[in-house]
Amino acid sequence: MADGHDHRLHPRSIDQQRLTNGIFTGIFGVVTFFAVILSLLQDDDIGTLWVIVRFLAWLLLVVLVAWQAYRWPPRAYEHTAYRVDEQGIEIRRGVFFRVVINVPRSRVQHIDVSQGPLERRYGLGTLVVYTAGTDHAKVELGGLAHGRALLIRDYLLPTGASDAV
Repeated sequence: MADGHDHRLHPRSIDQQRLTNGIFTGIFGVVTFFAVILSLLQDDDIGTLWVIVRFLAWLLLVVLVAWQAYRWPPRAYEHTAYRVDEQGIEIRRGVFFRVVINVPRSRVQHIDVSQGPLERRYGLGTLVVYTAGTDHAKVELGGLAHGRALLIRDYLLPTGASDAV
């Protein structure tokens, strides 16, 4: 477990994120479609050309959001890694803005492993580490295999001798 090597998230996290993003895109498309319809109903003097332009703009926007929703998860996957060692856990993520979060074991207060319905479908889980301190008091690492998240949780939990609380 605490090998000190960089690990990637589980590859199924890409599919899970794509499905999550697809659901968001569908909801976004329906809501914006009704917004376009309402805007057309409020305009009395609108010509056929403007109706077509508004629908084409809506369609282009939804297609761009869907394309980005499909394209983004592999890029985020490539730029996310974690390392567990005897000191604690280090999480690195970010495509444009890179973030490195180090959580020492001595600062860990509580750890949860959660699974939403889509994570359960793909056998994934989210490790949630609660720490002592104000910055990064709650650190989440999603996209882990559920069994791996449980192993990390068990490893990072404070034991009798190292319990700082």
